[in-house]
Amino acid sequence: MKYLPHWFIAIATSTLICCVSGSCNKQLLPDLNFMLNGDNLDWPCSSTKSIYTSSGRYISQHVIITRVQIHKDEAIVLTPRYKTGVPFTVGKISLKSKNSHPAITPFPCWSLQEEGNCQALQSAVDIFLDVQDILWVLDVGIVNTLEQPIRRCPPKIVAINTKTGKVIKTIDLSESVSSVSRLQYIVVEYDKEGRCFVYVSDAATRAILVYDVANSRGYRVVLPRAVTQGSARKDVLYLALIRKSCGTNVLYFTYLSSGHLFSVKTHYLHRGSARGTVVDVGQKNGNLVVLGTDNGSAMFFRLRGESNIYMWNTETSFKSENFLLVQKGNECRLATHVVPGYKRLMWVLESNFHDYIQNNVGCAGASVSLHPLVKTCES
Repeated sequence: MKYLPHWFIAIATSTLICCVSGSCNKQLLPDLNFMLNGDNLDWPCSSTKSIYTSSGRYISQHVIITRVQIHKDEAIVLTPRYKTGVPFTVGKISLKSKNSHPAITPFPCWSLQEEGNCQALQSAVDIFLDVQDILWVLDVGIVNTLEQPIRRCPPKIVAINTKTGKVIKTIDLSESVSSVSRLQYIVVEYDKEGRCFVYVSDAATRAILVYDVANSRGYRVVLPRAVTQGSARKDVLYLALIRKSCGTNVLYFTYLSSGHLFSVKTHYLHRGSARGTVVDVGQKNGNLVVLGTDNGSAMFFRLRGESNIYMWNTETSFKSENFLLVQKGNECRLATHVVPGYKRLMWVLESNFHDYIQNNVGCAGASVSLHPLVKTCES
């Protein structure tokens, strides 16, 4: 993997900032570096916080932010109910805040976060903000997944208008899943006729769920067995929607532990089958963790257990010489999401999720940072 020249970063992406960074505790850009944790939740009043705390519905150390989408000057963040004591599963912060530890407010409201109420969100695992400013939330319906899993409600997709905070559509996924399904990632696109399609990865069944919103029709697209080659188990099935310069939308996907990256043109998914249309993009040089896209032709990723973030222009071949280092990481946190947004920057969400799942975060809880994607300059 080669290093990207400093001048070329700004020209190629118009979003990457070059600065010198130090240890984990040194802020990269003081005004745009936000530390997020379960201590800084925005409660309606102190008595509500006391009730949640005394009843065990709020344990600050159990809150971790894993995914993000940016709408104007706000970041909408995901706090999955991996453990007990997570008061809400979707929240937001202001990126205009002068506080480096901003309060996280439930999004769009407290009433949509009630655990056990199937009209509300139970445990969101991924979110996607579409071109019409609609936030699509993938809710698996299972809470306490890292402790003693409890299925509260059937899995569903909830679409929220970010301008009004109103739920405009709920999609019940009961008919599309099996008892062993593991839903993980969601992406949304509009075709050339303006029809909306939603794609969800189901890692356990080697499938992509497709939902045609206009026709209220959903179906499963089973992927070829080749997509699991090199993987001992069906672990994590990543999705990345790429918009090619020619106008074609392509869905890239790969299992974490599999040997190759694959793709399919999305118009093939609209017909309900991927047979003969899946392309083997190339062999991976390790366990690749897909982090996100720039809503165009660029894909961001890192390697499992490593913190350096790379960018690949999908208009080029999938080879290491085309993987550009765009942020040198540190040993404290690993990136979980890269997204475009506020101030025309690319933003990265990082955390010590690896410590969180092993119960090693201590009394301070998880360490989560949201900041612009920054390339560290060589001295």
